Amino acid sequence: MGKPKVVLGVSGGIAAYKACELLRRLTESGHDVRVVPTDSALHFVGAATWSALSGNPVSTEVWESVHEVPHVRIGQAADLVVVAPATADMLAKAAHGLADDLLTNTLLTARCPVVFAPAMHTEMWEHPATQENVATLRRRGALVIDPAVGRLTGADTGKGRLPDPAEIFEVCRRVLARGTAGPDLAGRHVVVSAGGTREPLDPVRFLGNRSSGKQGYALARTAAARGARVTLIEANTGLPDPAGVDVVRVGTAVQLREAVLKAAPDADVVVMAAAVADFRPETYATGKIKKKDGQDPEPIVLVRNPDILAEMAADRPRPEQLVVGFAAETDDVLANGRAKLARKGCDLLVVNEVGERKTFGSEENEAVVLGADGSETAVPYGPKEALADTVWDLVVDRLG
Repeated sequence: MGKPKVVLGVSGGIAAYKACELLRRLTESGHDVRVVPTDSALHFVGAATWSALSGNPVSTEVWESVHEVPHVRIGQAADLVVVAPATADMLAKAAHGLADDLLTNTLLTARCPVVFAPAMHTEMWEHPATQENVATLRRRGALVIDPAVGRLTGADTGKGRLPDPAEIFEVCRRVLARGTAGPDLAGRHVVVSAGGTREPLDPVRFLGNRSSGKQGYALARTAAARGARVTLIEANTGLPDPAGVDVVRVGTAVQLREAVLKAAPDADVVVMAAAVADFRPETYATGKIKKKDGQDPEPIVLVRNPDILAEMAADRPRPEQLVVGFAAETDDVLANGRAKLARKGCDLLVVNEVGERKTFGSEENEAVVLGADGSETAVPYGPKEALADTVWDLVVDRLG
């Protein structure tokens, strides 16, 4: 089997220089990449750069190498087409089927998955015309990644920044792995919590846990690659924002509950992957707790935190909403998991064994996904994104 063939389309925005990093990641991971820039893109990065980095010829016109019929052949042969950056003009052309250069012709002839990574000023992204074009492309099966929030050209800041090339690469990798399966979560809003909450004792100390947030981030990334609108509520992870995902940052269990309740009303699925502290200190010391010679420390009194998973399952804003929980167990894993599933009332419960050198902080996981319908789905030890895809497969089956 040959290398996967990827077409990297580059349209004329200042973020074109960032596509060089995406190209490097694609080629170094074993993909055969053909760069197809627009004429405008060449004002930002020259053809020689694209050719040198990809190892393939670069052209913008349908009139070059006409005997090879490039305006048809490039799209037909591709396993994936990704346009990064995709300007407002490129989105409009793609949505309306215009074909006035090699890239737009390639988009019309491609029968493989197509990913757009938009980048533009906030006003252009939010304009009704752009939003209509994005909706049209998504309806046709293209994956349009929402732009990131951050610094734009000049002093402007807002939504419209090209997501980090490393995160765009992760989306491309997941889309290629799924082949022609298509964005089966398109039109769905999913809320995912990730990380571990921290309950402050004083200005410098807290009660926390070992959760890295990597499983929650894998769930967010795979959902975005499957077309979902994703709200990721992260607690103390320090991980880079996944491409196309709205990230809400929280610290404590109470803050996480507030964020989940705010995001959940229009969500189709809520996945509580975060490790939420069961208890918090009853009182908070406004100054650092001092060590006193010859005296034992004052006992720390704990009070219960809200049970967010049980609350979400019992008080769903929409009866058809699915709720997925996680159970981190150290012994009697399945028995404790089944008891927790019944007690919490969620639709699916991902049960895994944890410990100092198990699951927390690693790139791999293994679990059993228990269903309220009595089903059990074992997920063997492997990458956390494999477990994430299994969870979304089970969710899609239940969404209908």
